[in-house]
Amino acid sequence: MIGEEYILDFFNQFGPFALALLSFTEAIIQPIPPDVMFLPMAYEERDSPSVLLWLWTIVTVSSVMGAVIGHTIGKRYGTKLLDRFGKPHHRDRLESLFERYGTLGMFIAAVSPLPYKVFGWIAGASDMKLQPFILAGIFGRGLRFGLEALLIYLYGDAAMDAVQWLLDHEIIMAVVLLAALATFLWWLNGKTSTTSDAV
Repeated sequence: MIGEEYILDFFNQFGPFALALLSFTEAIIQPIPPDVMFLPMAYEERDSPSVLLWLWTIVTVSSVMGAVIGHTIGKRYGTKLLDRFGKPHHRDRLESLFERYGTLGMFIAAVSPLPYKVFGWIAGASDMKLQPFILAGIFGRGLRFGLEALLIYLYGDAAMDAVQWLLDHEIIMAVVLLAALATFLWWLNGKTSTTSDAV
């Protein structure tokens, strides 16, 4: 991404505060994922579990706090934005998915390399309640960043290489995750239809 190195160089001067700021703003608007700063910091502190836990807490909590702002933006402007940049029937479909699978959908978005902020906007636009939205974010983001920290703590360089590969191929990962989610929802809908037909 153009300018990503300059932005990260600027943020790197401020340590954990910069990690919090990057994570917070990524969940609202900006495109650089916090992993690109969290991973090197976690790698440097891999021999100190207490510092790793502190960094994990910072990146998780700030990401969820930013997502709450994203949810608010979505609640206020999301419908207009989605209608402007998409088609009304796409918005209706996304909103109905969030009404039906909201918490699960947010959890998957929080764990996955999919843009978390977009799901925050959609959740706000579809009036998803804030409490399950926050809980899904805490568990999903906590799991994502926690797994990265744990793997780096246990496996060091090998984990760093593997996680970096995943980040470099996040588009492929996103497509795989979306396909898996679509398959799961299709299976769940089929099961629900079969149950209701039996009754």
